[in-house]
Amino acid sequence: MTAALAIRNVSHSYGARKALDDVSFYVSPGSFTVLLGLNGAGKSTLFSLITRLYAARHGEIDIFGHNVMRKPGAALRQLGVVFQARTLDLELSVMQNLIYHAALHGIGPFEAHRLGQAALARAGLADRAKDKARSLSGGQMRRVEIARALLHDPRLLLLDEPTVGLDIKGRADLLALVRDLVQEKSLGVLWATHLIDEIADGDQVVILHHGKVLATDSAQTIVAEQGAANIGGAFTRITGAGQEKLSA
Repeated sequence: MTAALAIRNVSHSYGARKALDDVSFYVSPGSFTVLLGLNGAGKSTLFSLITRLYAARHGEIDIFGHNVMRKPGAALRQLGVVFQARTLDLELSVMQNLIYHAALHGIGPFEAHRLGQAALARAGLADRAKDKARSLSGGQMRRVEIARALLHDPRLLLLDEPTVGLDIKGRADLLALVRDLVQEKSLGVLWATHLIDEIADGDQVVILHHGKVLATDSAQTIVAEQGAANIGGAFTRITGAGQEKLSA
């Protein structure tokens, strides 16, 4: 089976500082994979390389078999992204945000409206289509960003710290939405976070620390191999970092 995302021996530096050091892992289609690391671990740098905001000079990145450097069009058509910083135009309506984004993918306004209505319904926001984006709560904005990222029907979804700033209910609702999408659409998902309570036992987990992958397996297996009580304890044993920093 072709991997939804294949990262092979990727390194990246900012001057003398190495942000990523020979990073390799895979995300399978129809799987929820957590990229777990403290702030500064290299998660956002990796996302920037996958999305071609930065050029990957060392290593290979493939999306469903398409190399992001050699075949960027084919690769990025399979990709939806929700960045850590919120990116909705607050002065536009929710639907206008979706239609504008769809146009960037060559989707006409009529089809974009149809797809937007379906996406908002799936996100539980069908009644907010005409409202300005600024009137939404933080959790609702995130759900709109997910709806927007899926308009062109990608098969891989990246989310970079998507629950930052959300309350407990907002975080739970967002996680439930994305997990449902994995099941319903067989999406491959890479969910970057530093919050251990966002991880389920069956999730694939990639532990990234100081730019290096220190473990990759199911959460349950990593915990068992470390003889820990939970994934937070396993993270502490593997990295030597305090668990309180991970769950803050």
